[in-house]
Amino acid sequence: MTLDPRLYQIAFLATLLTAGVWLRDFSLRPEQWLLTFASGLATQLICVHVLRLKRVGILSAVITCFGLTLLLRADNLWVHPLAAALAISAKFWLRVNGKHLCNPANLGVIAAVLLFPGAWVSPGQWGSDLALACWVIALGAVVTQRTRRWDISWMFLACWLALVLARVTYLGQNWGVLLHQLQSGALLLFAFFMISDPMTIPNRQRARLLYAVLVAALAFFWQFVLFRPNALIWALFLAAPLVPLLDRLLPAPRFQWRAAALDVDAVRNRPVAPHESM
Repeated sequence: MTLDPRLYQIAFLATLLTAGVWLRDFSLRPEQWLLTFASGLATQLICVHVLRLKRVGILSAVITCFGLTLLLRADNLWVHPLAAALAISAKFWLRVNGKHLCNPANLGVIAAVLLFPGAWVSPGQWGSDLALACWVIALGAVVTQRTRRWDISWMFLACWLALVLARVTYLGQNWGVLLHQLQSGALLLFAFFMISDPMTIPNRQRARLLYAVLVAALAFFWQFVLFRPNALIWALFLAAPLVPLLDRLLPAPRFQWRAAALDVDAVRNRPVAPHESM
């Protein structure tokens, strides 16, 4: 038996959050992240109890709470816990054929920015430190390899950087523009810990690769044609409804966290009960 891949994600995200707060000045108050986790975990436990679900833990909820604390900023104390409650509860009611429709952290951030005054996303908080980017790549690759979903991360990065390279070449810009993209901690965090979420991406590999291309193209259009901020987060949110369609057109067995942890083919290939994919 191997460790649940989500434990690696939690360890990395906790390290990144700690480093960001102490070394990068993430402008995150202790009360905000404490309230985020309290609200998110409470919502998870309440939903599991009300729906009488079994074999549903809190690891995915912890990852969602980390995602919100890393991405979302607010000038008050109530935005983060509300976003966490909305994101976690959406895992249970916003589903298509028993599968999450949206990445919970992505949905929570979008909802907070749209609905809650004083909420914003600050992608510039990561800086462009090449060492940070390399660490995100290395540790992110470990996590995605363990969940067998590394393909979508690398395809997304390849398409995104190819589009940026084409733009830089077309406009005759300095190559430092492309280098800046390669050094973006926010870009690599998105690629390895958000778009690669196995519960909210297509099941079949060909469908995942197509989905990565579509998200990269949409994000590029959002940022460089519409000149609007937070392109990656919005692109993933807007592309989410395509996942059920791709799963229908290109069917494949659904990912299971228990199978990833146990690495047993018989477990991976059996039908998935709705409560096992939370």
